[in-house]
Amino acid sequence: MDVDLIFRIAGVGIIVAVLNQLLVRSGREEQALMTTLAGLVVVLVILVQEIGNLFSTVKTVFGL
Repeated sequence: MDVDLIFRIAGVGIIVAVLNQLLVRSGREEQALMTTLAGLVVVLVILVQEIGNLFSTVKTVFGL
């Protein structure tokens, strides 16, 4: 696993947190919730891709 993955997830988290605070303070709680959910989906997609890479690597190593 690369440190780049951790930085990407942290970057998405920071951006989502800032957007969430801006939207909540401006009275747009619904958009803040949607922004948080969109950030969660982006992180989950990144993780699913990495898990797919892990499985393909394991398949290659064991010759399956």
